[in-house]
Amino acid sequence: MTELIFDDIGSFPLQGGISAEWLREAIPAHEPAAFDVIKSTFRQKLDAGVDVATYPQFQDMNKQFLSILNNPECIEGPFDVKESCAKIIELEAIEKAAEEYQTETGTKPDVRVCVTGPLELYLQEFGGTSYDDILELFGQSIDKFVTNAIDDATNFNVHTVSIDEPSIGINPQVMFDDDEIINALEKASATASRKGVDVEIHLHSPLYYELPCRTSGINVIGVESAASPTYLELIDKKVLEETDSFLRAGVARTDIFNLVAILNEKYSTNAWQKPEMLQELVTDMETPSTILKRLEHAYGIFGDRIKYVGPDCGLGSWPTPEIASTLLGNVAEALDTFRN
Repeated sequence: MTELIFDDIGSFPLQGGISAEWLREAIPAHEPAAFDVIKSTFRQKLDAGVDVATYPQFQDMNKQFLSILNNPECIEGPFDVKESCAKIIELEAIEKAAEEYQTETGTKPDVRVCVTGPLELYLQEFGGTSYDDILELFGQSIDKFVTNAIDDATNFNVHTVSIDEPSIGINPQVMFDDDEIINALEKASATASRKGVDVEIHLHSPLYYELPCRTSGINVIGVESAASPTYLELIDKKVLEETDSFLRAGVARTDIFNLVAILNEKYSTNAWQKPEMLQELVTDMETPSTILKRLEHAYGIFGDRIKYVGPDCGLGSWPTPEIASTLLGNVAEALDTFRN
């Protein structure tokens, strides 16, 4: 049986009293207090049992990269980033936490580096147009961010690179043909693939999962199958085998507003105003046994074509870091049970 790997998507709730707006400004400014938040959050993920933790994502996924790609001092030409500017600040911030973890355990932590995909960045800038040369430039620039992330890592290993493309299969503004999208994705994943790093694509809909399967660089397809189990029915195991692709199966729900709506209906109240009630999210709803059943179901269909498992999406909208950490711990417990 293939050893399943537990990773997370990235975003995470903040401790009370920390402003998300302040943090989004403080991270690009390299403020020490912002780095402290990133470090502590990263350590929470490791302590919860995540095998390959994503650097904590508190910036806007598009502005994080577009602010650099639109900075005249950081580009060689339109959307062609200078290598010296192609840095993910959060990776610098987690170095100290990774060093401490290595000192305690004797092992460097494995990290999942999430980058916003070229199509998503293009749509933010140009909407429903189709300049394939610009799309390709976005792909090439993202690859520079990935290259620096891998080469600059000191106290951690870049185990996985994830390309976030939520618009594929959802956004009607996409005007590119498949070959143009594949070309951009191959540009974005070129270095990671060449260096033997797993490359995931995070999709919000699996309708066009075959498209990334056809790329030469992406080898893991992310599916949000915990909240939407029928998504697994849209994927053909034979296609995965023929293209030597794997799945990242979502086994824990993260659609917090729908989950809390269930509590609201159950108790005829507003659970958001009753923190003690929100504990039921991880004690009665997204429990290790529930997560284990989803994992067993997915593995029963795809077997060794599943390589990664974890929550469907990010946990940034969850009520507290403690509840989010418990959810991650529940996934770890379910996976331990499954492995044994």
